[in-house]
Amino acid sequence: MKKLLIPLLLAMAGSTASAAPASVADLNKMSKRFAPVELKADASKLSPGDKKAIAKLIEAAKIVDVLQLRQRWSGNEALWAALQKDKSALGKARLDYFWLNKGPWSIIDGHQSFLPAEYAGISIPAKKPEAGNFYPAGASKETVEAWINSQSAEAKKDAQWFFTTIRAGADGKFKTVKYSEEYAAEMQKLSSLLKEAAAATDNASLKKFLSLRAEAFLSNDYLASDFAWMDLDSPVDVTIGPYETYNDELFGYKAAFEAYVSIRDQKETSKLDFFAKHMQELEDNLPLDAQYRNPKVGAVAPMVVVNQVYGAGDGNMGVQTAAYNLPNDERIISQRGSKRVMLKNVQEAKFKSTLTPIAKLVLRPADQKDLDFNSFFTHILAHEITHGLGPHITKVNGQESTPRQDLKEAYSTIEEAKADVTGLFALMYMMEKGQLKGVLGEGEAAERKLHTTFLASAFRTLHFGLTDSHARGMAIQVNYLLDQGGFVSHGDGTFSVDFKKIRQAVIDLDREFLTIEATGDYARAKQMMDKYVVIRPDVQKALDKMKTVPNDIRPSFPTAKALLAH
Repeated sequence: MKKLLIPLLLAMAGSTASAAPASVADLNKMSKRFAPVELKADASKLSPGDKKAIAKLIEAAKIVDVLQLRQRWSGNEALWAALQKDKSALGKARLDYFWLNKGPWSIIDGHQSFLPAEYAGISIPAKKPEAGNFYPAGASKETVEAWINSQSAEAKKDAQWFFTTIRAGADGKFKTVKYSEEYAAEMQKLSSLLKEAAAATDNASLKKFLSLRAEAFLSNDYLASDFAWMDLDSPVDVTIGPYETYNDELFGYKAAFEAYVSIRDQKETSKLDFFAKHMQELEDNLPLDAQYRNPKVGAVAPMVVVNQVYGAGDGNMGVQTAAYNLPNDERIISQRGSKRVMLKNVQEAKFKSTLTPIAKLVLRPADQKDLDFNSFFTHILAHEITHGLGPHITKVNGQESTPRQDLKEAYSTIEEAKADVTGLFALMYMMEKGQLKGVLGEGEAAERKLHTTFLASAFRTLHFGLTDSHARGMAIQVNYLLDQGGFVSHGDGTFSVDFKKIRQAVIDLDREFLTIEATGDYARAKQMMDKYVVIRPDVQKALDKMKTVPNDIRPSFPTAKALLAH
């Protein structure tokens, strides 16, 4: 879903990439855009059984790392092996940056290759293939789409499903292959490790999830284990399996493997419980025609705060995830909502390493005092909450569908932007109702902190470049809010919030995103992206000042290392 719908690949903010192949100096400079941080978590209170289980889960996550390499590109594993043999300074720099990006393309430089066109006999595309390794090699989008549409209703559903690849058989005809068959060897290993972890833990909910997920890896049916994951209530928190579809840039259908192994922060989690009480109220008051609102939001959807111990695969690549909202299976979302996981130690590292220095560049001195970690943290929570709000079922020409299917490759950009703006709307609504006194405070001071921190955070997102769906969504938001006067440019690369206009501007933009999803209007989504997915001169002026600011963090995992050593 990272495919741009318009022919613009703009110079990326803060980019130092050069034409491939990059030199040692180039690669070191590119790597420095990711600030090294140690992600630590307190494992001292874990039971002996949970410590053994979490060690097994870290082992499983390491398999996910390699499996996701294969999904990203068919030549990735061979290239990785070749790079490991090169002990020169250039070879080591290449290997280091390859692992950061999980491939030979620099994620925040438009997915451009930093390696030669051929390395160790392996031909390397100049840009990451849109199809990843999910579809028949060399097949065009039109050919694959025509084949999918020629299938029966059930076969079409399988072809578009998260957990299948499409391959060309010996006869040249396309066929659908389950992940459990495509990755059979890895699925067996993952299943065995999860069974061992299940046997080790003394937590009933963790044992149930791991047992069911171990079975799912072999059966390719993830539904029961996803429901068990929703109910997970354990000191050890784990997300492992195929989830996000960003790596499938052809259609946005296929899920990439990822793993987050974490320890729950119960104190912070308890603070978030009150949000669940307001889910239906927020849905009922969305700026959306009432006919499209969900009359029964999954009110028991859990929210947890964790501190990450280890990340792998799609969960540790390029820009780090600060929070996630899963599963993506609409069958679960319609019944239970979706689970929100907040990675607090990741968020704190990002705030310190990237957002704080950015705020000093893009905010006027008088506004910098309003930069606030609590507002930053809470808006990320609201973003994740509001993925679960709004339309999830549509009707197109009388046929039931989903926004994801209707909006195709545009869905990811629209949905991420919707979650940002609906999150702002939700917080404004709850502040007005006096529901956030113990979380964000109240009154003008709290409002200033919320919107000023969001403004600074917008530039942190744009700092990544426009090849990421989150950044494209943010470009829409920034440009729209500037046009409506909610954000104000001062012409010198600094910006501020107009507090008389920001509220209505947010409401109007939210209504637009929600309506696009409710009606499945692909043309309207494309039109919005054509107009707003750009970096305007005033914004570029601010981004130009950020060249020395890290784009993001690059974590190491000392707690995981210590747990594996025991």
